[in-house]
Amino acid sequence: MRRLLLFDIDGTLVSGGPAKTAFQQALVDTYGTHGPIEVTDFSGKTDPQIARELLRGAGLGDDAIDAGLPRLFERYLAGLEAGLPANPMAVLPGVPDLIDALGGTGDVALALLTGNIEDGARLKLAGSGLAERFVTGSFGSDREFRDDLPPVAMERAAATWGVTFAAEEVFVIGDTPRDVACGQAHGTRTVAVATGRFDAEVLERTGATHVVPDFSDTQRVFELLTA
Repeated sequence: MRRLLLFDIDGTLVSGGPAKTAFQQALVDTYGTHGPIEVTDFSGKTDPQIARELLRGAGLGDDAIDAGLPRLFERYLAGLEAGLPANPMAVLPGVPDLIDALGGTGDVALALLTGNIEDGARLKLAGSGLAERFVTGSFGSDREFRDDLPPVAMERAAATWGVTFAAEEVFVIGDTPRDVACGQAHGTRTVAVATGRFDAEVLERTGATHVVPDFSDTQRVFELLTA
């Protein structure tokens, strides 16, 4: 292995699904409020960070928030799993072909770097045929802030593949400015893909190593990630 590729999930590999509805209902069931959910920007944040921001917005203190988080995520996962059959995740353009191409090289390690809690990430990918392609990674259940996730993913990758990846051998791949920023904070290379809320012009301004419209041009993206 000579390169570690850390993929975001929502807006990068898949989109849609019942997660927001399940999260909102779990917040109400646990805390009696979902806070200002309609005006809160979720992009690039971890699940615990989103919960804390929403609940602080509803006037709750951190002690009360922390006490309810285990119940919140238990209820969220149950709602997510129940909602997925009727409202499955949609795999974004070019993703299966790109992951197949990268996985076939034998030279590239594929892992996740996502704000989803780990069990939520696995549920979202389970119906897409992608879950088994990502054996490790870092998740919102590991750290509350995305900038703290790259070292976790890199440490787990080293344990999984027996390779210590230098920062310049790592790509953080995602669809938001926060994805780019978390990679830059640790000296990795970055790829921003305009399949989420942010267009290519906005993503270019982040200083990402590469910006692509989507993953449909398999050969081009493959070359960017492996050259």
